[in-house]
Amino acid sequence: MRSWLLSLALLLAACSPAAPPGDSLRLDELRGQWVVINYWAIWCKPCAQEIPELNALARLPGITVLGVNYDAAGGDELDRQVQKLGIAFPTLDTDPAAALGVARPVVLPTSLVIDPDGQLRETLVGPQSLQTLAQATQQQPPES
Repeated sequence: MRSWLLSLALLLAACSPAAPPGDSLRLDELRGQWVVINYWAIWCKPCAQEIPELNALARLPGITVLGVNYDAAGGDELDRQVQKLGIAFPTLDTDPAAALGVARPVVLPTSLVIDPDGQLRETLVGPQSLQTLAQATQQQPPES
């Protein structure tokens, strides 16, 4: 059932410098990939510290990182926040928690790790390093 819900969630429109407004993510584009959905907020210092790690993860092959602005900012305000934090991955317009059948996080940052089969594999709470994110997605992080 969660796989079906993930299908619905991943059809949400995305916007960011990496995905122009109006573009949408299609499930068939993400099949076979690890998906990390990260909840962040502009006021969250650990979120800001984690963003470079998520940007690095997003550059690894076979992984898609998607952001969710915890405060549901949109439009120009979302664009300003994305730019200020240096987020280089798409940010979803809609919180996918309900569609995924999970509770909305109460601690930030929180990342949901979805495996290539569309199953929720892990929920990571608190700031993560590239190492912990790579481990959660069964990737080999690049050597420093």
